[in-house]
Parts: sequence; structure tokens; C-alpha cells
Amino acid sequence: MSSTRRVQQHPAYLLHYRPFRDSSLLLDVFSRDYGRLALVARGARSNKSRLKGLLRPFMPLRMSWLMRSDLGTLIGAEVDGQPLTLTGDALLSGYYLNELILHFLHRHDAQPEAFAAYQQTVGLLAAAEEPAPVLRNFEIELLRLLGYALNLDRDAATHDALEPSASYEYRVEQGPVKVGRISGPMIFSGEELLDIREHRFESTDVLRAANRLLRGVIAHHLDGKELKSRKVLVDLHRRRAKIADPN
Repeated sequence: MSSTRRVQQHPAYLLHYRPFRDSSLLLDVFSRDYGRLALVARGARSNKSRLKGLLRPFMPLRMSWLMRSDLGTLIGAEVDGQPLTLTGDALLSGYYLNELILHFLHRHDAQPEAFAAYQQTVGLLAAAEEPAPVLRNFEIELLRLLGYALNLDRDAATHDALEPSASYEYRVEQGPVKVGRISGPMIFSGEELLDIREHRFESTDVLRAANRLLRGVIAHHLDGKELKSRKVLVDLHRRRAKIADPN
């Protein structure tokens, strides 16, 4: 990588930001053409900053920057399309998307297909009554794009087609393997795996199975590291369930 890069202006989203020095911000940015970037936005917290109100997650932006090292300097940003508003579960789900991108994508590694999937998913979350199916679809697509595609077609040991009535243990580095037991954190029926393959998430049972499967696969690839936003979502849903059924 060259030591100096000319000023850029490209589609991008802000994934995360934190205060830096007196009035600046450190930004984690997901750009279409340059992947993840770390940028400093000088003076962005000043009341007079022209960037005020623009630097927030889920806002479609065009950003320009100057890279002289691994940490670049933001030159400018403008809205690039219709601003979206995420609230409630959709907002927490959006932060979960951002954590996935931050943990799975390397800096300066362009992933335009992942960017397109992220952009589409943010739009779907803004309109969705139920975010969970949207998240499961994104997780499956992101894993595929990064070379971790789920094997939901055949028994990894015998290469036979999955049997709907059989039980399988999903082994992340292999795929489903037929087993005699019917319960366990990564045990699924063949029917469940086939339904997940077809994205039949209108079924609550299939959605729960997909959540369990993808939680295990993602945890494996993250070496068991728990994502903060997922934990918040899980805790929130547990509290709601307890309120709905206190017994």
C-alpha cells in the first residue's frame, strides 16, 4: 500500500465512533470500494462543524478522506440517499450488523458485495415489523461472501442428501453429520436444516433453529467472543418473555 492516497469520495457507512482529543472523533467506517477504514474526524464535535448531524450510524453517506497511514483523516461527508431511521429492536439489530462487519472484515479489504448486502439489510430493517428474519438472511449471506458458507445440502460424512426425519449434528468445519441423539446445542432435524436452506423464516420453529445454528457458527468463527449487541437483544427478549409469562 502506498504511503499517500489521493482524496476519495465513495459510498460509506459509519459503523462506530468515539471521542478523540478535545473536539474530534475516531471513526470506524465501512466503504464500498476500500472496505473498513479507521478515520479521524477533526473538530467533528464542535458546534460549528459542518459534519454535525451527519456522522451517525445507518446514514448513507459519500465520504472523502486522506490516508497517510493506517489512520486516515476525514475530509468531507454528505448524505447519499434517503436517510433512514431505526428504532427499538431494529436499532439494536442494526448495531448487531455493525459489530459483525467490525469483527469479520479486515481493514482495507474491499468487499463490495458485503457492502451491498449491508446496505440492503439496513433498508429492510427500517421497514421490518420483525427484524429476526432480516438478520438471519444477512448472517447467511455474509458467511457465504466471506468463504464460510453453510453446508445445508448433504451429510458431510456420507455425502447423502439430508433426510428430513433424521437428526444431524452441525459441525462448523464440516457440516451436518447424522447422529442418533435428538437434542444438543448443534443438533437439528434434517427438515430444519432444509427449511433454513430455503429461508423459510415465516415459521417460528425454523427461525429459532436458524438462530441457534447461526449463533453457534458465528461464535466458532469469532473464537467464542460474544457480541455486545446480540447479548442486549437476547436479554431484552428474555425480559419480555418473562413479563408476558411471569410463571
